[in-house]
Amino acid sequence: MKSALLVFTLNEIDGMKAIMPKINREWVDRIIVVDGQSTDGTAEWARGQGYEVIIQKKKGLRHAYVEGFAHVNEDVVVTFSPDGNSLPESIPALVEKMKEGYDMVIASRYLGKAKSEDDDITTAFGNWLFTKTVNFLHGGHYTDAMVMLRAYRTKLFYELDLDKDESYAPEKLWMTTLGIEPLLSVRAVKRRLKITEIPFDEPKRIGGKRKLQIIQWGGAYLFQFIRELWYWR
Repeated sequence: MKSALLVFTLNEIDGMKAIMPKINREWVDRIIVVDGQSTDGTAEWARGQGYEVIIQKKKGLRHAYVEGFAHVNEDVVVTFSPDGNSLPESIPALVEKMKEGYDMVIASRYLGKAKSEDDDITTAFGNWLFTKTVNFLHGGHYTDAMVMLRAYRTKLFYELDLDKDESYAPEKLWMTTLGIEPLLSVRAVKRRLKITEIPFDEPKRIGGKRKLQIIQWGGAYLFQFIRELWYWR
C-alpha cells in the first residue's frame, strides 16, 4: 500500500518552517505541496527543501484538492495542514491504521481525551453542530466530521464525486468555495464505507492568517448536508 501526503498551503511560510522538518519523509512514499499562489515565499521555500510543489491555478481550497489529486497515483492519501493545527506524528498513525482495511481514518479532535487548542467558542460550537447534523441526517457516528487531517483511499475522491462542481452547488448561493471534508464525511457514510477515528489534539496555528469564512461556510455546509438527503446516491 503506497501513500501520499498532500500538504495544502497559502502564505504559510512560518508554519512550513516549523512543521515540515518534523515530518519524516519515510513515513509516506510521496509528499506533494499544493500551494494556492502564496506571496510570502512558501512555495519557493518548499522547493528549496526538495518538496514536489504544485501551484494551483484556480483559487479556493476545494480547487486545491482537485488539482492536487490529479497528480496522486498512490493508494492512500493523507491530507495535512502545515499551519500548526495538524500534528506530524499523526501521519504514520493514520497510514498504519489504514493498513487494517479501512476506507477512511480520521484524526479526531474530539474523540476521547483529544482536544482542540485552536477552537474558540464559535468554531467549537460550529464543529459540534455540523458533526451532530451529519450524524443525525445521514446515520454517521463521527466525533469530528469536519477536520482536514485524515487518511483515505485515493479513489474515494472520484468514487464519491468530490471532484465535480455540481457536488458543491451551495457555494453559489453563499458566494464562497468550500472544503471537501464535510461532504466526504457525508458520502462515506451514505456509501456505508469502513470508517474509524483515532484521537489527536489540534494545537494552535503558527503564523499566517486564519482563513475561515464562518457565516458563508456555515450556511453553505448546512445547505449541503440537507441537500445530500436526496441529491446523491
